[in-house]
Amino acid sequence: MGMLNGKTAIITGASSGIGRASALLFSREGANLVVAARRRKQLEDLVFEINAAGGKAIALAGDVGDEAYAEALVRCAVREYGGLDIAFNNAGTLGEMGPVGDLTLDGWNKTLTTNLTSGFLGAKYQVPAMIERGGGSLIFTSTFVGHAAGMPGMTAYAASKAGLIGMTQVLAAEFGASGIRANAILAGGTNTPMGQEAANTPEALAFVEGLHALKRIARPEEIAHTALYLASDASSFTTGAAIAADGGISINRT
Repeated sequence: MGMLNGKTAIITGASSGIGRASALLFSREGANLVVAARRRKQLEDLVFEINAAGGKAIALAGDVGDEAYAEALVRCAVREYGGLDIAFNNAGTLGEMGPVGDLTLDGWNKTLTTNLTSGFLGAKYQVPAMIERGGGSLIFTSTFVGHAAGMPGMTAYAASKAGLIGMTQVLAAEFGASGIRANAILAGGTNTPMGQEAANTPEALAFVEGLHALKRIARPEEIAHTALYLASDASSFTTGAAIAADGGISINRT
């Protein structure tokens, strides 16, 4: 019996990295999946892999900053599987990087749309569907950046990811009586395409690894297991939390 048997989950940013690892893990634990990202081919490959292994997944490609897409993902979950229990709002981008004086307003807005507004749009449609089921679990991928540490050149990224934590707390307070839990994952450095973009030289990677108490970065599957905990009944009394899965980067001074 899997930890998510009979549950239905939406996972955004599922075409690679943490989202893809989480989709595979959630499926193995018995969840029915709606996987979301912009890249249709990668999503279709993921669905084929899940279904070939005996799981249930469907893909819907689109832009998480589009309100109609957020609504369509929930409709898809309800139509295909009868409802929605879990939403892992994981899609994100590093966005425009550089000193604040060099950032463009367009770059700032695009980063906030992908990282923060997408979470709002997701919750807007996910919450009512979860209430119909008697409750559910909302999960957001945040980070230690902008919470435990300031990293030069990452103003928009830090602001957007910190915003998710505030939104998580309000959602938890607002809908706790309806059986909905909301939590954020403070991910550390992770070996994903986005992580490789942030640390794009051997020297940069070694520096980032050294910031962590564990002196390494995470595998996507390690963050996925934290998402599984938050998605499952194992975390039934956990809500409004920013859960560190950061290899000790937030406390390390060595």
